[in-house]
Amino acid sequence: MTDATVGAPSRPQTDIDRIAEDYVHRAAALNPEINVYVGLPGDKAGFGDYSPEGRAAAAALASETLARLAAVEPADDVDWVTKTDLSRELQLDLDVEASGWGDRDLNNLASPATGIRDIFDLMPTGSEDDWATIAERMRNVPAAIDGYIASLRNGIATGSTPAGRQIHNVLEQFADYRPGAGFFHELAEAAKAGDAELPASLRGDLAEAAAVATEAHDRLATFLRGELAAAANPVDAVGREFYSLMSRRFLGADVDLDETYAWGIEELERMRDEQEAIAAEIKPGASVQEAIAHLDGDASRKLHGTDALRAWMQETSDRAIDELGRTHFDIAEPIRALECMIAPTQTGGIYYTGPADDFSRPGRMWWSVPEGVTEFDTWRELTTVYHEGVPGHHLQIAQATYNRGQLNLWRRALAGTSGHAEGWALYAERLMQSLGYLDDPADRLGMLDGQRMRAARVVLDIGVHLGKPRLDGTGEWDFDYAFEFMKANVNMNEPFVRFEVNRYFGWPGQAPSYKIGQRIFEQIRDAAKEAEGAAFDLKSFHARVLDIGGVGLDTLRGAVLRG
Repeated sequence: MTDATVGAPSRPQTDIDRIAEDYVHRAAALNPEINVYVGLPGDKAGFGDYSPEGRAAAAALASETLARLAAVEPADDVDWVTKTDLSRELQLDLDVEASGWGDRDLNNLASPATGIRDIFDLMPTGSEDDWATIAERMRNVPAAIDGYIASLRNGIATGSTPAGRQIHNVLEQFADYRPGAGFFHELAEAAKAGDAELPASLRGDLAEAAAVATEAHDRLATFLRGELAAAANPVDAVGREFYSLMSRRFLGADVDLDETYAWGIEELERMRDEQEAIAAEIKPGASVQEAIAHLDGDASRKLHGTDALRAWMQETSDRAIDELGRTHFDIAEPIRALECMIAPTQTGGIYYTGPADDFSRPGRMWWSVPEGVTEFDTWRELTTVYHEGVPGHHLQIAQATYNRGQLNLWRRALAGTSGHAEGWALYAERLMQSLGYLDDPADRLGMLDGQRMRAARVVLDIGVHLGKPRLDGTGEWDFDYAFEFMKANVNMNEPFVRFEVNRYFGWPGQAPSYKIGQRIFEQIRDAAKEAEGAAFDLKSFHARVLDIGGVGLDTLRGAVLRG
């Protein structure tokens, strides 16, 4: 469904709406990847300028837009949210740029080192024109990487460089890029327009473009291995001042980091106690590990192969959408389309990508299955489907897209923080428990396994970057202690745990935003319930929250509770 009139009744466009939408279009001109992420018309093959000059242009746009917003008064409550949240985000962008983060932005999951490749996962592949655009984008990879190298060189000159650990992690990932092999060559070799073969000329162009993109990544690897490694920061922790900035960036809220650290320790203990009680339900007298071993031996809870995994994901998601749409949420027809996909990568991640602004591309849940993994346990992953799909990310993000009549383009496409998105998804997991969808103790244990991991992240991330004492009192957090701590609190294999801990060390403030975001959603719900008394209705509360769309959590609190 692509009718631009679907959704809430339209409200007259205001001056603040126009400023916000102008910002989106000008930001997309500077960073054409936005056109792909959001599904906007325009350049689908270009990259943003990752150099210091490109970042300066983005900062100039942020400053100008911030000044324009300051000069206009909100016309209604929708405007109040837009002005409050866009101003907050633009100021944070400027603060992060001033901190020098762009000169040291390198990690194993979310930096230009991986993002330049990741954009290809979202590009259409159904026609010859689509594949020609992909070939053009591959040919544009070298310029993007040159700009990125320029920023990292600027960091060398100014003494703002990433930790050596992150350089090593990215180089390990780049081992896949080698002449004639790796992601870009595999993409070109598998190219088809639907079921139809591509013309030989286009296939040849794709092969040549793949070689160009691969060589550019090899050049980046050479730079990382040489110049950058020689100037790498030997310290992993970023310190309180910078961590506070990144925490605000990922939450859209100010929190007391010391109180949050103490709460994280208490929350982790609660998760452990709850898991132990459920383990005894699964197998009387069993420890958590014994209950897990018992479930892992249950053939009725196993899926074999990625085809079975994808089919189970789709069936589970479709059933949740149908049932919840008849009882606890109003789910419009376009939102009911959610595609469950096996990702083309093999990192082990599970993630969601939102629909195009006109729903021409549906929301999608992706599972990146590591090489060699062929068995999957449904008891572990049921809550993951709810987290990524409905009532989690898909309902949250697609509802904002659907609500286009009320929300301007920035609000429905670009606004929001990981604290809002991931906090809602964890909130949704607990909601599904309260609605009876996790009554099976095994499924509840799987949900708690994920919740415990998110609580452990709060403790680890803050502990590492703020130099907190180890929980055993033997010194400050370091990688080895963090790795053993995480292994003790998650039910995952060592390579995955190592990947996760490396992520926390290189992307400060992001991982805790999940559990802290959940906490803030619960605080807002409880405050609304207290304020409204007997008139409080949970379904109405959820509708109000979702209709606001993705915003910083301080903005959400203000919008819901301001009366």
